[in-house]
Amino acid sequence: MKTNNHQLIDYDVVLDAKFGKEGTPERMEAEEKAVAFYTGKIIEGCRKQARISQSELAKRIGADKSYISRIETGKIEPKVSTFYRIVHAIGMKIDLSFSI
Repeated sequence: MKTNNHQLIDYDVVLDAKFGKEGTPERMEAEEKAVAFYTGKIIEGCRKQARISQSELAKRIGADKSYISRIETGKIEPKVSTFYRIVHAIGMKIDLSFSI
């Protein structure tokens, strides 16, 4: 197993090397993919916690099971309206608040 000998790593440097500097099209694309993946994992975890299958969730929001699968794997990111329908179908709520 490789280790880094407990050295601190500047992950901005790692991301710059792998995806380009912040603000470049390549970096923005990588960040969008990361957000889609993370969003999908949140939805998947909540759906499983609610003990609802992908098929049942798809039925509740009027979509195909494959659509839910693509969301959960981060291949696509749902529109905001679809995200709200999914949250409601799972039996959850979203609380928006201002931070000071």
